[in-house]
Amino acid sequence: MTEAATLTRADLAEAVHRNIGLSRAESAGMVEQILDRMSQALERGENVKISGFGSFVLRDKGQRMGRNPKTGVEVPIAPRRVLTFRASQMMRDRIVKAG
Repeated sequence: MTEAATLTRADLAEAVHRNIGLSRAESAGMVEQILDRMSQALERGENVKISGFGSFVLRDKGQRMGRNPKTGVEVPIAPRRVLTFRASQMMRDRIVKAG
């Protein structure tokens, strides 16, 4: 497997500029608005689902015991909220075909 490039906000804004025809500034603003809206929903504890792409889901994990791999000493791991991404079946199918 080769090392993949990284898709950035600038890349997304450039794609909006090329495909929709907005100015570069308007395209960058649109990308920022979408990302801000998604972030705000997650901050409020809401899940974010993008049809045909996938879902960003918040999960609360309880406290558990872990082990320091270097020393072997058991330490408690505090409860926390984690963000997970689950790709839609359509996205998984596209990824398998591309690989």
